[in-house]
Amino acid sequence: MSEISKNSIVIETDVEAATALLFDPANYPSWSSAITSAKVLASDSQGRPTKVDMNIKAGPVKDHVTLDYDWSDAPDALHFSLDEADMLTEMSGTYSMSDNGDDTVTVSYALTVGLSMPVPDMMRRKAERETIDKALQELKSKLEN
Repeated sequence: MSEISKNSIVIETDVEAATALLFDPANYPSWSSAITSAKVLASDSQGRPTKVDMNIKAGPVKDHVTLDYDWSDAPDALHFSLDEADMLTEMSGTYSMSDNGDDTVTVSYALTVGLSMPVPDMMRRKAERETIDKALQELKSKLEN
């Protein structure tokens, strides 16, 4: 497994609004420019998505992926992992939230990606960090506007 890239951002919203947006992968294309489409393939007994089909475009990476979602740490965190993809060999991550008690929430995003082609680790990590930072900024923009 590759080393995980991560970052956090403080968003002026309540934890419920952040959770509602982050815990709805089918609607990620409404705020994330890296996810061009998303379709829920399977859900658990509570109606939460457990398998989601996505088309992603993050920097030079364009792929069709199926992700498995793990709700074991909800409502504090949502984990995902790669089920299958055309180009990626690994994609796992976590969105986690912390209520700051002052009408703000800290959202953290951890991500690791593996590609089927050789890419220097430094370039892979840079792309992961850029993907994380952009996703957090887009999430902040959606929740604060």
